[in-house]
Amino acid sequence: MNASTSSNFQLLLNLLGDTTPAKVDVRIIAATNVDLKEAVKSGMFREDLYYRLSVVPIELPPLRDRREDILPLAQHFVRKYNDENGREISENFSPEVLSLLENYYYPGNVRELENVIERAVVIAPTDEITTECLRPEVRDPNLAREMIKESEGSSEEINISRGVNFYEEVRRFETDLIRRALDQTSGHQSRAARLLGLNATTLNSKIKTYNIPARS
Repeated sequence: MNASTSSNFQLLLNLLGDTTPAKVDVRIIAATNVDLKEAVKSGMFREDLYYRLSVVPIELPPLRDRREDILPLAQHFVRKYNDENGREISENFSPEVLSLLENYYYPGNVRELENVIERAVVIAPTDEITTECLRPEVRDPNLAREMIKESEGSSEEINISRGVNFYEEVRRFETDLIRRALDQTSGHQSRAARLLGLNATTLNSKIKTYNIPARS
């Protein structure tokens, strides 16, 4: 423990249980994929907390709207999963592979790209990622379009003429997707997360939030 860390640790100990006001200098960075303005309007998020957090808002477009980021991100994930899996997969993608990566829709954004590359690094039979290493929906644009079409059309079954609770409908949709993924993978959360384009930790958090029972 260096001097700076020791000093901060001692300061924390001094503050614990103390009722005397103390000035601190901190910055809070918060991230969400929810429209907080709409959440405030619907009463799902505290208005006072929103205005405390919304000092310098930064809106990050979805990955599909910033294709130029896909190659450097994919190369970063190749390096990451090379290290984790003891592989030496090349960061240089063939034109065919790069074209598929850059033209996929990525409903799961950067996390989904990471899962795509992780899978490719793990299963690549040589030191190069080929089209066969990519997930079916990534290498088959027609399949990807069908998946998007099915997802977009699912909301037609909801009667919104008398109004709906948007976040409740999203919760139901997410719960259904998670249940289906768990059923398809016999309850294996890591594989289900890959099917959904989610990080395993995120999936586990959603399972707990939605109180989805484990498969027996």
